[in-house]
Amino acid sequence: MTDSSALDPEDRKIVTLARSVRARNGVPEGAAVRDETGRTYVAGTVALPSLRLSALQTAVAMAVASGAKSLEAAAVVSETEAVAAEDRAAVRDLGGAETPVLLAGPDGAVRTAVTAG
Repeated sequence: MTDSSALDPEDRKIVTLARSVRARNGVPEGAAVRDETGRTYVAGTVALPSLRLSALQTAVAMAVASGAKSLEAAAVVSETEAVAAEDRAAVRDLGGAETPVLLAGPDGAVRTAVTAG
């Protein structure tokens, strides 16, 4: 486990945003990413009959659609034990292999911090 209070305030912010969108929308996952200018993008899981995206994939897509050129960090709030390889790949595509990806539980406590690589 990672001590959430030891997080940088900007990283704590994206965990809070990810947790909020998960709760507000009643979806299995919430995610938030921060781009190179400090802007944040939040999203929940998309589960339509013709389109399925994880929350993190959706947040990265929103950043790209809004003109982001890179990512500084990403966070996902989920009951899962690990960040899916597909999610890390989406972050890596925009932010690079060293982009930190935080995984927090529904209570907001960060369980793991990995890189997108």
